[in-house]
Formats: sequence, C-alpha cells, structure tokens
Amino acid sequence: MEPAWRQQGRGRGRSQNSQEERPRPPQKEKAVPGVGRGGRGPKADPSPDLPQAGAVQSKFEEIRRSNQAAARRLVESQVGSSSSSSSDEDESEDGSQKEGQRGRILASTFTTYTHQTGGDASALTRTGQYVSELFQSGAVTCLICIASVRRTQAVWSCSGCFSLFHLPCIQKWARDSVFLVSSVTDEDFGQKEHPWPCPKCRTEYPPSSTPSRYTCYCGKLQDPPADPWLVPHSCGAVCQRQLKPSCGHTCLLLCHPGPCPPCPKMVSVSCLCGKARPLPRRCSNKAWCCQQRCGRLLACQQHTCSEPCHSECAPCPRVSLQSCVCGRQKAERPCAGPRWTCQQVCGAPLSCRNHTCEQVCHDGACPPCPRSLSRSCPCGKTRSSLPCTEEVPPCGDTCDRPLSCQKHTCSMRCHRGSCETCRQEVEKECRCGKHRKKTACHKEYLCDSKCPKTRNCQRHQCRRKCCPGNCPPCDQSCGRTLGCRNHKCPSVCHQGSCYPCPETVEVRCSCGSSVLVVPCGRERTTKPPRCREACRSPPSCHHPSREPHRCHPGPCPPCRQLCLLPLPGCSHTCPQPCHDLVLVRSQQVQLAGPWEQPSEPAFMKKALPCPPCQVPILTSCFGEHEVTPVPCCRQGQFSCERPCGRPLACGNHQCSRKCHLVTDGNQCEMCEEGCSKPRPPGCPHSCPRPCHPGDCPPCNQMIRQRCHCKISMLYVECTKLTAADAQLKVQLGTCGNQCPKEEEEEQPSGCGHRCKQVCHPGECEEKCHQKVKLRCSCRRIKKEVPCSLSSQSSLQCDDVCREQRQRVSQLKEAELRAAEEEEQRRLQEELEAFEKRQQRGRRNKRGGGGEEWTMSRRGRPAGGGAPPWSWSLWAACCCPPPSTTC
Repeated sequence: MEPAWRQQGRGRGRSQNSQEERPRPPQKEKAVPGVGRGGRGPKADPSPDLPQAGAVQSKFEEIRRSNQAAARRLVESQVGSSSSSSSDEDESEDGSQKEGQRGRILASTFTTYTHQTGGDASALTRTGQYVSELFQSGAVTCLICIASVRRTQAVWSCSGCFSLFHLPCIQKWARDSVFLVSSVTDEDFGQKEHPWPCPKCRTEYPPSSTPSRYTCYCGKLQDPPADPWLVPHSCGAVCQRQLKPSCGHTCLLLCHPGPCPPCPKMVSVSCLCGKARPLPRRCSNKAWCCQQRCGRLLACQQHTCSEPCHSECAPCPRVSLQSCVCGRQKAERPCAGPRWTCQQVCGAPLSCRNHTCEQVCHDGACPPCPRSLSRSCPCGKTRSSLPCTEEVPPCGDTCDRPLSCQKHTCSMRCHRGSCETCRQEVEKECRCGKHRKKTACHKEYLCDSKCPKTRNCQRHQCRRKCCPGNCPPCDQSCGRTLGCRNHKCPSVCHQGSCYPCPETVEVRCSCGSSVLVVPCGRERTTKPPRCREACRSPPSCHHPSREPHRCHPGPCPPCRQLCLLPLPGCSHTCPQPCHDLVLVRSQQVQLAGPWEQPSEPAFMKKALPCPPCQVPILTSCFGEHEVTPVPCCRQGQFSCERPCGRPLACGNHQCSRKCHLVTDGNQCEMCEEGCSKPRPPGCPHSCPRPCHPGDCPPCNQMIRQRCHCKISMLYVECTKLTAADAQLKVQLGTCGNQCPKEEEEEQPSGCGHRCKQVCHPGECEEKCHQKVKLRCSCRRIKKEVPCSLSSQSSLQCDDVCREQRQRVSQLKEAELRAAEEEEQRRLQEELEAFEKRQQRGRRNKRGGGGEEWTMSRRGRPAGGGAPPWSWSLWAACCCPPPSTTC
C-alpha cells in the first residue's frame, strides 16, 4: 500500500519509481510485535520462560495505543506551535487552511517511520522541530547575513548543527575563512589547503567540501523545485542516509532537515552478557539486560563479577591488603590498582658504599653510583677516572666554550659554573637592515625607524621600531560593528568579514510570559511571540479596568466600553463609547509659500467632551399637533412646522401660520380671504362678500347660455336656473324655433332631412316621416314611401323594362360594328394612298427629278383623309409588303 502522501496525489518533481526505492522490512519482521517505551516486549515464540503470554500481549496492545496517541499529539503540537489559536481575532480562513496543509505535510513526512514503530513518535521530537521551523515565517535565519531563509532560495545545511545558510553566503564565508588563515600562517600564500569552519558549530570542512550546488537535504536532487505539498528544500523522496550510530540501516523519513531519528527497525539480539536467548528489539535500543549475575573473572584474577547482565565488567570494587612497590609498607587498596608507591626515597647504599640511592620507591636493584663513572673537567677537554669521593679539578686550559652570542668563545681558564657575557665590540646591522653601528656583541642593535608596512589586518600600520619585515599580527581589537548592529567585534583585528554575533536576544511579549530566543540583530524585525495570557496593561481612561483581551504587542486597542459619565444638566449618563483618548488630526500649519511642501497630517490623542444628551423626552409642540421624542439637550416645546390649524374669527378658516405659541402679543392671523362657502348646484358665481359667517345671499347675476339647438344665445337669471326643476330647465333653454338638425347627422339611417320638432334637447326622433321617391334599377318605375322605410323597400323591373334594355343593347352593338367598318375602310384608303406616293417617288428619282411633297405635319389631305403621320402610315413604312422594293 502506498503511503498517505502518495494516496493524496503525486506532487511536482517526484519520480514514479520512488516507491520501489524505499526499503521494505521483511515479512517476518512485520509479524513481530513492537516494543514499548520501556524497552520490553514479548518474544516471537512462546516459551516456558514466559508463562504469562496473554498478559504481555494485552500490555503490548495498551502500549501500542498509547504510542499512536502520542504520535497524533506530536503532529498536533507541531502544527499548533506554528499557528495561532482559532479564537484569535486576527485568524482568517486562509490561515486555517495553511495550518491544515502543514499538518498534512508533517504527517506524510513521518508516516513511513510511524508505520515501523507502531505509532510511536517520541523519537521524532527533534526532527519535527526542525521541520516545523521551516513553516514559520522568519523562524529560520541565515547567521551570516542575518536574513530570513525563504523556501525559494538556494540553501546549504551543516552536517554538524543542521543550520541553514544561504548558498552564496556560505560560499563567501568559506573563501574568506581560507584566505584569512592562509594569509596569517603560510609563508607561501595559497600553497596549503586549510579547512573552513561552520559559522555556528565550528565544524571544519576541507576546501574541497565548499558547496557549489544547491541540493536537497539528502543530496539526491540538484535544484529541488519549490513544491507547496513538500517540506521546503526537500525532494520528496525517502532520505536513505546512513543512520548514526551506524547500524547498517538507512533513514525511512522523507527528505528532511535536521538529524535522522533513531533506527526503528526490529532486530533479534541477545542480552549484554550473551546468556539469554535472542529477543526482537528496536535497532536503536537493542541493548538489553537479562538481569542474571555476570560471574566473569575480573582483572584482579581473584574475584568474579557480581553485577547483573552487562557488556564490559567494571574494575573490581573490593579492597585487599597490598604491599607497595618497594615492599616497605602494606595497606588496604582497591583490587583494581594492585601497584602503588609509598613515596619514600629508597636510601639503600649503592655499590660504592659511599652514597645512597636517591630514587623514590622502586622495585629491583638500585642503579650504580653516577660518580664512579669516567668524568671530565668543567671545560670538557680532560677526562679522568677518580674515586666517587673526589671532585675533578679544572685542567688550567682556556675554557673555549661558546658564549651566548654563538660567535665567540670564553677566553677564561677552565672554570666551574657558567661563562660570562660576551663583551667584544663588533659592527652590527640593525634588525631592519637600514643602519650599522659598533656595539657590544651581547647587545642587540635596534634603530629608531618605524615600519610603514600594513599588518595582516590590512587596516593598521606596523609602526614597530626596526622591524625586519615579518610584521607581527595586529594586536589591536577589531571594534567593527557586527551585523546585529548592537555589538562590536571582540576579536583581534582581522581581514575580511567578522564572525556573526554569538549573542542571542530574548524577544518577550508585553507581559513577559512568552519568550522567543532569536539571534542578536533579529529582535528589531521579529514579531513578539504570541501570548495566551490576559493583557496586564493598566487602563488609560476613567474605567477601573480594561476589556479582557489577550496579551499583544504595541499599545492596547481603544477602549470600547460605554463612557457612562454623568452628563451636565440632566440625570442621564453618556451612552457613547469611551472617548478619553481619541486619535484626532492635528491642525495643519499654514504654508509660508508655494515652495514649501505640505506635511502629512499628524494625529494626536485627545480627550473629547461628552456629546449632548440624546435621550428622547416626549414633548408636545406649541399647537399640540403631535407628541414627539425630543433629545434631552433640547427639551422644551417646539414648533412642528405644520400649519397652526386654530379656527379664525370668521369660523370658516384655520390659521395658516406655522405652529406657534399663542400669547397676548402673538395671536393667530386675521382672515383676509373671500367667501369660500359652497354655492348652490349649478351656480358658477362666487359670493361677492368677504369671508363671513352664516349663509350667502341669493345670486342675482344673469347666465348667458345657448339654446338646445346651439344657434341662439339666451340670458337666464342664475337664481331661477339653479332653483328650477328638470322640466323647467328644458323650457328655459328652448329658443322656440324649428330644430335645425338633419337626420344625416343624428340618425343612423343618414337620410339628410331636417327635424320637424321645435328646439329640443337630446337627439331627434329615430323615424323620419318625410316622403321619398323610390325607383327601379332602370329608373322607369317610381313610388313614394316614408324615409324611414326606404332602406327596407325596393322596386323590381318588369318585362317592359327588360325589353327596353334589350333594344338599347342591340342599338349599341350596331353602332360599334358600323364604327369598326368605317375605321377599316379609312385605313385601307390611307394605305393605298401611301403606296401610290411611294411609287411616284421612285419614278421621280429614276428620272433625275422629282416632285417635292410638302405638307403640314398637322394638316390633312385635301380629300379629308387621315393625316400622313397616322399609325397605319408608320406600319406601312416599317413593314412594307413583299411586292415593294427599297
């Protein structure tokens, strides 16, 4: 079965055969149950030595479940350490998705290992810390440039301390380190290869190990791509690095930073003493004790080991009576150290019988007397054999031993003791070679000229008197500011960049409960750690305590509690949020001229006064039109801006002024309008009196109106007209003449006869009684009928009418035939006349002369025939008969 990270989908840059490269444990090891944290586990096969196999199996299952729970807690803790609590106000949905992705990446990295250990993740704490720091923003810092290491940058990892550095930074560090060592120690600069150290743990690397390529942690893939579903700078394949201490197995985690965890493989090993039968154990914890007595003979060759099962026996802890080397003293001494000295001088007489042995407690015979051997005089020229009790006298010759100058010899006679100082005068050259002078041989001649060369630091001059050229290393302090910008380099003045600041700084939260240790110099850019404690800052407003919130960097947020201070002039309290410290834009300074640039607006904290009380108080207006809640600060009667509405003295109208307070000097207005009382129905005139109480007088004006037929103008008194009933109104509107309306206008029959009634309202009678004549279709027969019945009656033609129509049609046909025959005759005559003219014209052309035919185009021939330009002439010209020729 594939691991969890492959079941979720293959990531970018992973090979298809990476599954085959993973080392798989043999099947027999899978069948062996795991071992708990205590290092004990059941054997593979039941044996009589372990009768409680069922109890051991149940204990194993309990331990396995606890290990699986510990693995889950480890993954959750690693995810939780790089994320904030879900109750934080600044946590968003994107942040929770990122934390879930980190948890899945961590779980997929450790899946293969936890499968081997049965869920035990206790050995992954250190490795998990390195992996978790890669996901925290700014947690991994390059100690050379003091900058954060991003997942898209090329890096190099130290094999000793597993710190990450930028690849260009560590390359420059290695070159500078080798250059500095070579410039100080090499006489032939650059001829020797010097190692360069790690900036943090000082692990030394040869120059050949200077990184030149960007590889993943396990070194299999060069330039690993930045995959969001993998650990940063990882290739995603199995690590397969040799585990330490070396056991023959390789790492089972995916390519990861930090050290490899202990070997999780199960191996069958015996106990430390080798007496018990082999048991399955973790390879990383395969040493176990059978608790049996060792019984091996110790180095003292007297006692046996009584300790329980172990690998190598300790020295014998027992005490026994032992003699010293010389045998003079005996004492109780540990069996582990049988040889000891009593620290007494031997004192035994030597072979000369004149002197004693001066060596401290020793074994064996004393050495011979050193004075009984052949001895020389003080200058070493004469040797003699004298008894050990006599001293060798000086020989009397010149000493000739070399003096301390190593150029001259002693000129005194052979003498005891050291020779005196050489006092000869010689011409000496100073150490720098610039001056020469005669001086005593034992004295060194140094001139006063100072060396102008620069020392190895390339910053300070040598300035040593009479320097021979090998200027000593600079002994001044470097004193340059380190990359942290807080400390100065304490080393001796050197060339190249200084070592990173070794100090660490604690970045604390506001209350000091949470501490984050960062390299010196990063405290200015590192955010304070998240703290789950409550903020302890005292309130800056009038409230006794702040709103409960978590510890945070910077100033506390503005107080959002209600002000609740008593307002002046009333009994209410301020309901607004606390306004003791409010950011207010400061007043802008007026510019002196257009050459000055306006500055950015500045803000300052200022205490604002409480706003006016806005508690609503029910108050009526001056005219008591409405009861409105009015803010407490404006309590009192008010004008609602509506019309006053109080009745005026006329009793018909109301005051039109805006709502006002009525006092002796502020009364309602006087009515200045005309009478607006309703008039009798039909009276279009208004009352001539001003607005008054009571009824209006009757209207005496004349009304001009047209009669019913709309022809005459009538004048009727308004009072009579409005008081008349319907019949009287009809009589008053009649002019007495005949109705001028025609039936064509009013009746649907449209006969066009005039109405016979006197001027009347409404429509005329529907039936017209006027007599009209009705004829047949040939208009020979006629009959008079009422106009209203003319549309319903009709006259049919009789036989006489039909005979007349037949005779008329026969006469018309005869006329048409005569006209056609006359036309045919006329056309024939025109054609014959035209042909004759054509023949006459041809004869005139042949005779050399011709008669000119002149005729008006609009005239006719003398015979009264058709004009020469008729259509028959044109047809004859265009289509001549076949007998004629052109």
